[in-house]
Amino acid sequence: MKFLTVNAGSSSIRLVMMETAGATSTRSTDYHSARAPAEASAVLREFLANETASTVHAVVHRVVHGGERLVQSCIIDDDVEAEISKLASVAPLHNPAALAWIRACRAALGKDLPQIAVFDTAFYRGLPLVALTYALPRALCERLAIRRYGFHGLAHQAMWQRWRALRPDAAAHARIISLQLGAGCSITAMRDGNPVDTSMGFSPLEGLMMATRSGDLDPGLLLYLQRTLSMSPERMEKLLNEESGLLGVSGTSADMRALLASNDAAARLAVEVYCYRARKYIGAYLAVLGGVDAILFGGGIGENAPAIREKILGGMQWAHLSLDFEANRNAVGIEMRISPNSNGCVGIWVIPVDEAVILAGEAQAVLSSPKFSDSR
Repeated sequence: MKFLTVNAGSSSIRLVMMETAGATSTRSTDYHSARAPAEASAVLREFLANETASTVHAVVHRVVHGGERLVQSCIIDDDVEAEISKLASVAPLHNPAALAWIRACRAALGKDLPQIAVFDTAFYRGLPLVALTYALPRALCERLAIRRYGFHGLAHQAMWQRWRALRPDAAAHARIISLQLGAGCSITAMRDGNPVDTSMGFSPLEGLMMATRSGDLDPGLLLYLQRTLSMSPERMEKLLNEESGLLGVSGTSADMRALLASNDAAARLAVEVYCYRARKYIGAYLAVLGGVDAILFGGGIGENAPAIREKILGGMQWAHLSLDFEANRNAVGIEMRISPNSNGCVGIWVIPVDEAVILAGEAQAVLSSPKFSDSR
């Protein structure tokens, strides 16, 4: 079967044509760009014009937020589209972009071609109650579906599956900490492939410092800003999602490459805060898991910035986390173990994230299900 996978991130779009045969998936075309959702129709025309292979069986979309209702991959119908739209207020950088691409694909490929949604939040649907619960009034949380949902599920799932293939001897009951570091950043603690905690929560704002998102903040600070500056919800949303993080602290750039190359004190501080926050979460997840068997780095920064990996793990030899510095320097955009391969050292790996494989596998499962066949 042939699938067009559509992965609309907070700052980019990735289109991959995937062909599946049983458990094997191969890509025939791969397009990655910073083009905005408003350009979706034009990008699709360009992409499909260069695609000469056989007919597409379905389009499959990564959708960041599925909420409480959308916890399994499914065909996108009017109800599913409405629910994705409803959740846009808590994933404003992502769900509107996914909707734009769903509608552009429908216009370009026809309304009869199946479109499938695969949800980042679905990976975390089994989070333990202690990890998903906020200390707010229970009745309020139940009424408004307030809980920690978790995001970047496809990326963390992809890293886990690839590491399991690399280390089948060590996979059983393995304790894994995976870091997805890109424009958006998250860290997940897993036991035997099942997430037990993750840094993003009710929205993709919680957790690590990101390119333009703040990550963890004192809620009292938000109340202070609202009272002192009379900030509207819309202005607050823009501040936290688009003006904070690396951009906010440095005052100059959200691009980690530019900040690493800069001698400006504010740029250096932004990098240090970014790495310090990640190191704190690793320490917390070591406690949650009772130790760790592997650390996995993925995402644009995680895969391509040796200096960031070194800063994050600096001084953690007490937890048996040590880098092979030559391997770490050489691991740029490639899969590689970057820790010493000796007894007592935790395996630290760079694992390029391949969400398209997960998307294609989920699409194949949906189209092969009796529920889909009965609806045809």
